[in-house]
Amino acid sequence: MSAADIGLIGLAVMGQNLVMNMNDHGFNVAVFNRTTEKVDQFLASAARDSRVTGTHSLEELVSQLKAPRRVMLMVKAGEVVDAYIAQLLPLLEAGDIIIDGGNSLYSDTERRVAELSRAGIHFVGTGVSGGEEGARHGPSIMPGGSAAAWPAMRPILQAIAARAGDNEPCCDWVGNGGAGHYVKMVHNGIEYGDMQLIAEAYHLLLSSGFDYPEMQRIFARWNEGVLNSYLVEITADILGTADDDGSPLLENILDAAGQKGTGKWAGVSALEHGIPLTLITESVFGRCISALKNQRLAAADRLIGPQSTYEGDKEMLVSDLEQALYAAKIVSYAQGFMLLREASTANNWDLDYRAIALLWRGGCIIRSVFLQDIATAYENNEALDNILLDEFFVEAMTGAQTGWRRAVVAAVECGVPVPCLSAGLTFYDSYRAARLPANLIQAQRDYFGAHTYERTDKPRGEFFHTDWTGHGGDVSSTQYEV
Repeated sequence: MSAADIGLIGLAVMGQNLVMNMNDHGFNVAVFNRTTEKVDQFLASAARDSRVTGTHSLEELVSQLKAPRRVMLMVKAGEVVDAYIAQLLPLLEAGDIIIDGGNSLYSDTERRVAELSRAGIHFVGTGVSGGEEGARHGPSIMPGGSAAAWPAMRPILQAIAARAGDNEPCCDWVGNGGAGHYVKMVHNGIEYGDMQLIAEAYHLLLSSGFDYPEMQRIFARWNEGVLNSYLVEITADILGTADDDGSPLLENILDAAGQKGTGKWAGVSALEHGIPLTLITESVFGRCISALKNQRLAAADRLIGPQSTYEGDKEMLVSDLEQALYAAKIVSYAQGFMLLREASTANNWDLDYRAIALLWRGGCIIRSVFLQDIATAYENNEALDNILLDEFFVEAMTGAQTGWRRAVVAAVECGVPVPCLSAGLTFYDSYRAARLPANLIQAQRDYFGAHTYERTDKPRGEFFHTDWTGHGGDVSSTQYEV
């Protein structure tokens, strides 16, 4: 007799912990892994004495499932997902559901939703954030895809999700097609930005003579205020962790950061949509340049920078950095929601930005205290173009910007790279500028390529060309979108 509520394929760390989370909430789970020995090991260890059923083939897995059959993939994104879908299709029936819980590219999810719908199968692409601990005890879950699958998935996904506010699940339907994975991609882009911003603050403190116990106390104190967040919290823990010899463990970790691609995808999508995702994109480039370790070592012996170290008031630097981190983090989230807004319009997703902010309050990596303020901003104005224009954030940025500017200046004078702190500030100054020098760029484009320009004394949408050299003629090039 079929008894399992859901089947899960892929017993790596995230898969195993999601299974045990489902088990804790009363669901019967059937599991399968390509290396079937891992199934037996899981049943003999973490899943021992649980309701989890182990299977050694996809046929056996599917045979254990109640109708409609729900199969969740926790495998490597890309070709592996497609391969499992191809193997599952002959085993499933119309109305069954396949859920991809990995970090898949949203356009792949769009394609899979369309392809599987023709076979009568519902496909759900869901972002899952929270790492190992979140998967085990409550992640943030961002499902999207075939809306017809949501009623059958909702009881399971909302049961295992993190809770925030008045015990609200950090899981709700995001939208059709690739909406769920797109929202997760933007979440990860913001995560990249947050991590780089925190690393820059650490770097400036370290370069200014602060020792590890001091920095641990600083981050712990910051986590009690406006910077309260998961990433600031764990940074304090990391700074206070010693290696086997008693030295700070962080000093023995190589300064070359890895990445799995979601931050890059966010940057590429921003370029495609024309959204200035500057801070988040700089965080991706920050990881890229960190990976050039050998070149940096060679350059350190050849290229000269400032010889000075910070000699100002150290307590003021700590205060300024707190304000800089706060303001730059707000910019990072603002840019992320700008991208969500543009993608929602382009793809007809009708995303609920307030609901997305609420999904991120618990379980996920970027959970922070001011996500509730973002939700409130969209509650006050559903049509808000940018959270920076909400009164709460106007006041926050006004109060933080003086310290932010001083912190960036201090870093520049000391030769400490702060690409995201400075990119955030540049975005803020550009966004609030009534006038930018793009008029000169338009004149240059018209001069060398006859690309035309608009005039300040004429209505938008009228284009003009000047014969700058006197022998260029009146023919203009086709228009480029501004």
